[in-house]
Amino acid sequence: MWSDVFPGNHHTLYCLTPAVEATETALELSLEQRKRTVWRLDGGSGADDELRWLLAKGYQILAKGYSNRRAEALAAQVGRWDGYQENAWLGEVKPPVDYGRPVRVFVKRRLKDGQCLHSYYVSTLVLPSKGAFLQLYDARGGAEVEQFRNDKSGLSMEARRKHSFLGQKGYILLTDLAHNLLADFHHRALLGSRFEQYGLKRIVRDLLAVPGRLVFDDAYQLVRVELLSQNLFAEDLAICLLKYCSGA
Repeated sequence: MWSDVFPGNHHTLYCLTPAVEATETALELSLEQRKRTVWRLDGGSGADDELRWLLAKGYQILAKGYSNRRAEALAAQVGRWDGYQENAWLGEVKPPVDYGRPVRVFVKRRLKDGQCLHSYYVSTLVLPSKGAFLQLYDARGGAEVEQFRNDKSGLSMEARRKHSFLGQKGYILLTDLAHNLLADFHHRALLGSRFEQYGLKRIVRDLLAVPGRLVFDDAYQLVRVELLSQNLFAEDLAICLLKYCSGA
C-alpha cells in the first residue's frame, strides 16, 4: 500500500505519520472504519505524542511504549505479577499520562542472563486477559520476513543500489509493483498447483525463467503461451498460465 525511503539517520518515530496518512488514502478509511482499525506498533513508534495523534483520529492501538526508563518506573508500580511465558511475567498499572482516550497499560518483566528487563504496552482494546494483549501484540505483521526478506532474495532488492536518493526511491516503488504483481500471480495462478508453496525467489528463478514464446492474433490479443517442453515445469506451468490468462 505504501513504501518510502528515508535517510539512514531518520528515526522510525518520524515515519509513522506519513505511513498512517498514506494508508488512510490507499484504503479510503472513514472515521467509522478507523474505529475498527488497530495499529500494532513496536517501541520505535510508541511515543506519547504519536499515540495521542492516532487516538485522536479514532484508531485503536496496541503499542509498545517508547521509553525504557518509563518502563522501569512503571514496573515499580506493579502490585501483582502474573506468569505469561517461561521467565516472563505481566502486570497492569494506571496510564502514566493522559492519552486523550481510555487505555490500559501493561508491563512485561522478563529474565535475561539473570537480569530483569522491563517493557510496557498501551492498548485501547477489550480482551479477556493480560496475556491475550501480549499474544495479539506478538502476532503483529512480520513485514521483515513476509516482504523484505522475500524481496531481497527474490527480487534482488538488496543487490541493486542507486547513487541518487530519488533513483533509489524509484527503484523501491518498482520493487513494490513487482511484489504486488507476483503476489497476484501466485494467488490467481499457482494456488492449488504443485507450485503453491513457492515464494518469490522460486517463482522468479524457476518459473518465470522457463523459455517460451507468446503468440498473438492480428488484433494483438494473446492467443497462447508456448513453453519449452523439455523444461521440468513446462507442462504444469502451462496449466497455471492458462488459468491466469483466462481470469479463472
